[in-house]
Amino acid sequence: MNPRSRWIAALATAGLLLAGCAQSTDSRLEQGALEEATEQSFYALPDPIPAGRPGEVVRTEQLQSAPAGTIAWRVMYHSTDVTGASILTSAVVIAPTAPWPGGGPRPVVAWGHPTTGMAGHCAPSTGVDPFDLIEGMTDLLNAGYAVAAADYPGMGVAGPDAYLVGVSEGNSVLDAVRAAQHIEQTGATAAGDVLLWGHSQGGHAVLFAAQQAAGYAPELKVRAAAVAAPATELGALLNDDIGDVSGVSLGSYAFQTYQSVYGPSIPGMSLTQVLTDAGAAATPQMAALCLIGQNSELHAIAGPLVGQYLRSDPTTTEPWSDILAQNTPGGVPITVPLLVAQGEADELVHPAATQQFVTQQCAKAAHVIFKQFPGIGHGEIALTALPDVLSFFAAVRAGSTPASTC
Repeated sequence: MNPRSRWIAALATAGLLLAGCAQSTDSRLEQGALEEATEQSFYALPDPIPAGRPGEVVRTEQLQSAPAGTIAWRVMYHSTDVTGASILTSAVVIAPTAPWPGGGPRPVVAWGHPTTGMAGHCAPSTGVDPFDLIEGMTDLLNAGYAVAAADYPGMGVAGPDAYLVGVSEGNSVLDAVRAAQHIEQTGATAAGDVLLWGHSQGGHAVLFAAQQAAGYAPELKVRAAAVAAPATELGALLNDDIGDVSGVSLGSYAFQTYQSVYGPSIPGMSLTQVLTDAGAAATPQMAALCLIGQNSELHAIAGPLVGQYLRSDPTTTEPWSDILAQNTPGGVPITVPLLVAQGEADELVHPAATQQFVTQQCAKAAHVIFKQFPGIGHGEIALTALPDVLSFFAAVRAGSTPASTC
């Protein structure tokens, strides 16, 4: 059982003991445990790797642990990374079994998950409950939508790292929708509407998906995007968070990813340009651990590095400053209606950073609805904002997009 599965199973067991009547959940976890026991072979890369267009499905596995009234699959599919290379990555796709009530093809919501780690075994689609991190899934399914939840490249299926690499993340989100539309039982086709929804790192992925969609996936009918506490200006995010254990932990994922993705093509680039010797030595160890399920081990390494992790400021040290800028969303205006939700008590993604992003998008004539929630922190914002997200999606699809707050 992987570390995330142990965490999920412990929470679920506690919930079952308290609830006393959660037979369907108990059955789902039993099915999930059986699926976990055989999932490793699903993620193994085929040999040889077949050629395919972005979004083309290589392999599916129906999940018997899907909630009642739904049908779901693990999916391996083609995508494209930031270098333009063809890669394989994975996702979960889930849809209601009832026909789409609106007639025609079923709309797809592309979900961008918050940080779980960057190592392959940290992928949300693995483990006992591959649905547990899809925030708002039940409400989205009840509204009739299918949900395509990308793992991001390098997670689940082996491939290049992609933590806060905007192009790679965004492409994988769009290609997960294409994959869902290739599975006939979802009821989704390329003629159906696409809605983007993400939280934290997933907000970063969704913003890149929104700004890349017209060029990368022009056949997709992307109608709207909604993000909760998105990772936007990466330099500010780093400076805001690096002074505590969470900032060092998340920073290790970004530094390790950027070194592995950009280092081979940039002479002289190294972790020790921006990290202390101790920080550079510990970064690969931290990057191998998941944020969920291995948090204590991760923080045991990160804790002693607080205040002693950085050698120099990555926002002013080349090539790191340029890489941070390249991977900051919003460099071009987002052309679909955008809902941005931010908790005013968020200590990870600070409200001022999100406000700055919204101001920049408004200056680019984007259509932005900015919702702020007093007293809400980083972990609660997605579910808190969900009623607004659902009404926003419904309004856009009905042709009555809410007025911009710009």
